[in-house]
Amino acid sequence: MILSELRDYLKEHKRVTLNELVIHFDIDPDALRGMIAKWISKGKVRPLPVGKGCGSTCHKCDPTLTEFYEWI
Repeated sequence: MILSELRDYLKEHKRVTLNELVIHFDIDPDALRGMIAKWISKGKVRPLPVGKGCGSTCHKCDPTLTEFYEWI
């Protein structure tokens, strides 16, 4: 995956979790964090405050992957 694919996905979906990106692109979370950091440094993406979860009570999501990001 290249940065432009990540950019296009973020632009289309506006707000995403790291978990959504991991599932969609089938890439290691740390690799995605590095790519997201590039867009953050360019001022195109911002991390959103992490809440207590998605609001669901299923607890199926890995809490370490519930980072939220927003395309600006």
